[in-house]
Amino acid sequence: MTQSNPLLDVEGLPCFTAIRPEHVGSALDELLVSSQVVIGQLESTVADGTDWESFAQPLEDLENRLGKMWSPVTHLNAVADTEELREAYQNSLEKLTAYRAALGQNKTIFQGYRNIQAHANFPGLDAAKRKVILNAVRDFQLSGVELEGEERARFKDIITDLATLSNKFEHNVMDATDGWALVLDVPADLAGLPETVITLARKTAESAGHSGWQFTLQAPSYIPFMRYSERSDLRRQMYEAFVTRASDQGPQADRWDNATLMTQILGLRQELASLLGYSNYAEYALVDRMASSVAEVEDFLIDLISRARPHAQRELQALEDFAGRSTGDNVVAPWDIAYHSEKFREATYHFDQEELRPYFPLPRVLGGLFEIVNRLFGIKVTKAVADAWHPDVRFYEIRDEGDALRGHFYLDLYAREHKRGGAWMAEYVGRYRQPNDVVQTPVAFLTCNFTQPLDDKPALLTHDDVITLFHEFGHGLHHLLSLVEEPSVTGISGVPWDAVELPSQFLENWCWERGALDLVTSHVDTGESLPDKLLQKLRGARNFQSGMQMVRQLEFALFDFRLHASTTLISADAILRILNDVRQQVAVVTPPPFDRFPHAFSHIFAGGYAAGYYGYLWSEVLSADAYNRFEQEGVFSATAGREFLQHVLETGGVEDPLDVFRAFRGREPSINAFLRHSGLNV
Repeated sequence: MTQSNPLLDVEGLPCFTAIRPEHVGSALDELLVSSQVVIGQLESTVADGTDWESFAQPLEDLENRLGKMWSPVTHLNAVADTEELREAYQNSLEKLTAYRAALGQNKTIFQGYRNIQAHANFPGLDAAKRKVILNAVRDFQLSGVELEGEERARFKDIITDLATLSNKFEHNVMDATDGWALVLDVPADLAGLPETVITLARKTAESAGHSGWQFTLQAPSYIPFMRYSERSDLRRQMYEAFVTRASDQGPQADRWDNATLMTQILGLRQELASLLGYSNYAEYALVDRMASSVAEVEDFLIDLISRARPHAQRELQALEDFAGRSTGDNVVAPWDIAYHSEKFREATYHFDQEELRPYFPLPRVLGGLFEIVNRLFGIKVTKAVADAWHPDVRFYEIRDEGDALRGHFYLDLYAREHKRGGAWMAEYVGRYRQPNDVVQTPVAFLTCNFTQPLDDKPALLTHDDVITLFHEFGHGLHHLLSLVEEPSVTGISGVPWDAVELPSQFLENWCWERGALDLVTSHVDTGESLPDKLLQKLRGARNFQSGMQMVRQLEFALFDFRLHASTTLISADAILRILNDVRQQVAVVTPPPFDRFPHAFSHIFAGGYAAGYYGYLWSEVLSADAYNRFEQEGVFSATAGREFLQHVLETGGVEDPLDVFRAFRGREPSINAFLRHSGLNV
């Protein structure tokens, strides 16, 4: 089978061009059968006592082997979607989820871990192995291992159903995003749009087989259209199509409606939490987080709302006053906010974001990013060769100061059809000292959705794009530079979800520094670095409408948390009522009645952020305070950089994040730097 099925050849990197949908099911079936054999053998040893080498190590190896087969499939499902792959993925997902749910409820295996924990030799294990055991005992309990009878069977069914429903939710969002476009054939309708956006729209239309210009709901098309198009009526069409994706409203009403899926997902999560004795899903989700209680998260968010909302109200009033002077109407419609905000920014700071794009050609940005992390962490990033799923994908290796190989990563940067929107990092494998004593090199997938190269020029990024790239690279470094050698606690594995954004948000800070910008900017035509005048404008506008941006994030976070702190089964109408109640408390902009934001909120319905979206803000408090050390010692301080590497990036999920932070900063975290960076300390 290994010779004919590339998913079973796990000695090296995946052979993506050889993977076919028909390989998925057969590879998984073979691995599940062999895994069950190993589990059966391990079960027979538990009564006689268990130790790390004979019991826990084989289970770590089993999961690593399964992940090497499954992670390429999961990744292809997100970046190279086809009907055939979608069906194969869904069928196999159900099998894999059922297998993991059954393993999570295996009392004999659970007892094996408890035996290791209770043994007198447990304190003598290294910290990573102890953490693996402690996490395993906790996770078995969270997987319903102590349930009996019908409750036990029901819990297992819930886990399987949730995986299926979440996958369907994400595909509905993807289909709805790809399923609508605005096609224009009159040049006057393009008024206000930058040339790069017009060129992209022309090429998109050509690819679709028609003339004119085609604008889509993909970020490189949608965002600049809303920001620059002078046609409010066309902005409204784009806006309505975007905020009604996968819902019962808008131009694609009912075609991919996620309403039923949302209620099913929320109902199952609540039932799952209840089976384990938790009042709600938020309580259940917080068991392995930094935050200790529902009240602590609520208090954290409410405190930020009290700080941010007054700023946001003043910012909206200023925007309405500005718009009113040109339109005669002080009420700004939601689909006009981005347009008038851009005009207001230009008038206030004499700064147009598109003015920066020629200074950020992708080759220069990547080279500068790699030089920055070299100065900070002593690592060297160079291009390497590997098979990939698309011609645009790049592959790199990372080596440390001693020239030791630390990791590899794939870089997939451009938006295209059949690719999930947004940006993310996912792992192929983590660092792992295998039973044969060979250390497995970690490998990551870094994915963005930038505008592709146009007219024989390199891709030109916006400053926001650069921030996104740095953010995802921060996640990548967190995974790739870990020195922990147990798969379940290396890299980002085992890191509490409300702390996992620390390295990614931390690296964003260099996107604002003169020394760093000199490395990542070079005008595509002249080679000139970003001029001081433009840098001053960029920095001046950094906190433009920061209050409005903050309350938007707080709206997402509080809505997510309130949704999962509910103690009753929720209907589609109730979801919208909770959202509207949150908006009454947080928002300063009132969306139109047709808005169906939750229907495309993949972070919480299809991603890992259920009852955890607050983690972006929670982590940002830590990341801003961590960066404050570089503000004090110098943005390229090698001492601070190496200590961040040592205490944060290399430690994986072994240590408590608060201990990790204290080790780097030498004190407790402070919110002051976060408030200052966000413009909320004024």
